[in-house]
Amino acid sequence: MAIDPPALLSSNINLKLLQIFALVGEVGSFREAARRANRSQSAVSAQIRQLEAQLGVELFRRTTRNVRLTREGEQLLAHARRAVQEIDEGLRGLRESVEVRRGRVTLACAPTVAGSRLAGILAVFERDYPGVHIQVLEQSAQAMFDSVRGEQVDFAIGPTTESTDFDFRHICDDPLYAVTPKQFGQPAAAATISLLAVARMPLLLLDHATGLRALIEDALRTAGLQWECRYQFSQVQTLVEMARAGLGCAILPQIALPDTRAAGLTVLRIARPSLTRQLAICTLRGSELSPAAGRLADLAQRMIADGA
Repeated sequence: MAIDPPALLSSNINLKLLQIFALVGEVGSFREAARRANRSQSAVSAQIRQLEAQLGVELFRRTTRNVRLTREGEQLLAHARRAVQEIDEGLRGLRESVEVRRGRVTLACAPTVAGSRLAGILAVFERDYPGVHIQVLEQSAQAMFDSVRGEQVDFAIGPTTESTDFDFRHICDDPLYAVTPKQFGQPAAAATISLLAVARMPLLLLDHATGLRALIEDALRTAGLQWECRYQFSQVQTLVEMARAGLGCAILPQIALPDTRAAGLTVLRIARPSLTRQLAICTLRGSELSPAAGRLADLAQRMIADGA
């Protein structure tokens, strides 16, 4: 006896009966289905008999050794699988939609990213998800990684590091630039500057808590160069103002460069060798983001990459 799906959908079949039927059909055992459903075997058997009575067909051939589907049962199982899967997906999507509109997200962000891109990202996210509460920790690299490791934040936006504690989702490559006062006499038509030329100038660097400082000093040491750090600060804007005052050459990532129209400054990409850091979304290895945190991380990745 063939089962007409439209007739089935229009009947008063209980969804739970279909779910139990699909489970028994998948595992081929009333006992195992009862265990997985956390119900008694007699209750599962009663539900299958109820479904068979409603449909007017036998769905299983029962013997003392095993249970197998009848032809009608096999036909129904194919439809039941799809129905249960679609309903589960629909409910999951509904839960995520509710959670993403009412959730809470805490993120850590490197100052170079926070000062240049984060405002635009949060403005777009708040427009689309006004009910989500967001907390931001603007932190240097080491503090940022400690926050992710300690599960104080859902994720972080910033540079990468060599550690098996984290998963990194690449956003973009972020090359380093020299921001020099015009009185330092760099050629007006130049687009790049060598690391050797940079090392000959007094340097203005971010402090040792930043991942950028370690990258710069490792490159200088690898090249066998001597250098003088005249001043170090924790904020990009401070470095820019120091360079504007003629106190030295600030080394900054592209994402944090000042307006190139600013008077008195020359911005040159460091080459020979080229210095580049990687920006990424950082999460604790093995963890899964909530729907709201996942949407914000996806938006940050897309907007920073597009801007780069």
